[in-house]
Amino acid sequence: MRRYEYRVLQLRESLVGGKLSADKLEKILNDAADDGWQLKAITSTEVKGRIGPGGVEGLLVTLERPVG
Repeated sequence: MRRYEYRVLQLRESLVGGKLSADKLEKILNDAADDGWQLKAITSTEVKGRIGPGGVEGLLVTLERPVG
C-alpha cells in the first residue's frame, strides 16, 4: 500500500503572468498546503511551449502528502 502520493506542477513563466515571482510561487505552495500537500523539491527546467521548438524557463514543483 502506498504511504505517500505525489503531485508535480509544471510552472511556466507565462502561466503565472510573466516573470515567476516569489509571491506567486508562495501563493501556489500555500494553496497546495491547504489541501495537505508539502513541498518535496523544486527543479529549474526548460518547459516545452505549445507552439514551435524550444521552450521557456520554468519550474517543476514536486509535492508530497500522506495517503489516507
